[in-house]
Amino acid sequence: MKGPLMEGKLMERVLVTGAAGRIGRSVLGLLESRGVEAVALERSDPGDLPAARVVTGDATDPAAVGQALDGVDAVIHLAAIATPEWLPAEQVFGLNTLATFTVLEQAGLAGVRRVCLASSMAADGVPFAARELHPAYVPVDERLPSQSEDPYALSKQVDELTAATMARRHGMGIVALRLPYVGGFDERLDAFAARCAADPGAHARGYWAYLETRDAARACVLALGVPGPGVEVVNVCAPETMAKEPTEDLLRRYHPDAEVRAPLPGRTVPVDLSRAERLLGFTAEYRLQM
Repeated sequence: MKGPLMEGKLMERVLVTGAAGRIGRSVLGLLESRGVEAVALERSDPGDLPAARVVTGDATDPAAVGQALDGVDAVIHLAAIATPEWLPAEQVFGLNTLATFTVLEQAGLAGVRRVCLASSMAADGVPFAARELHPAYVPVDERLPSQSEDPYALSKQVDELTAATMARRHGMGIVALRLPYVGGFDERLDAFAARCAADPGAHARGYWAYLETRDAARACVLALGVPGPGVEVVNVCAPETMAKEPTEDLLRRYHPDAEVRAPLPGRTVPVDLSRAERLLGFTAEYRLQM
């Protein structure tokens, strides 16, 4: 299978920001396997990225982003601070939102019309809140009202608003993927799954959702094939939880006041994945064996 179609033709060159990260490396490998040339934007070149060109610079720097966009058909924007726990609040919010604005604005000015943006399921404000929060209803969907209190959740809300603005401003088609906990089976995903099996409360705020790194990469590439203009916000995760207990039992225990709007048999993840299936044709292939 080759790369995604754009205006009836195959894309030839894709810019990947945050290319040396967990998802970024998997995206580069997937693009390479499909014969799509990649340009990588990273703060420093690790020397082992499977990209035709590596541009060193920050995603908040218009000059570096502009250089990386030369000859590019589409963008997968992954560069971000992935948690509010690593840096001061001002930096988490400021760096994330400025990077997204810069990348989308420069892409629009360069004539790029297809973008995949890494958002987060944490945009609803539940995972990183200083106090215990619960969703209003399950399965959670892209319309769930946000209760954001932390800078990371707020940054992802603003990123999605920025995407909507840039779609109007430049006539772009942008898909913002709300990603869950992401990892590979050979590293942190297995370890976190074991922790959740022992204590389901450890991931109750994330609805026990996960996505294997290769599936995350595939969702990013599929997102480039969604026609625009406009912005689409899409939840993507595996269809089952990483917990051993039945989902409805977990919800009664950890989110007892959430309205249950649809049956959730067995280990069904309490996340509405219908938009991912309809818009992207995406269903996760790599599943934890519990």
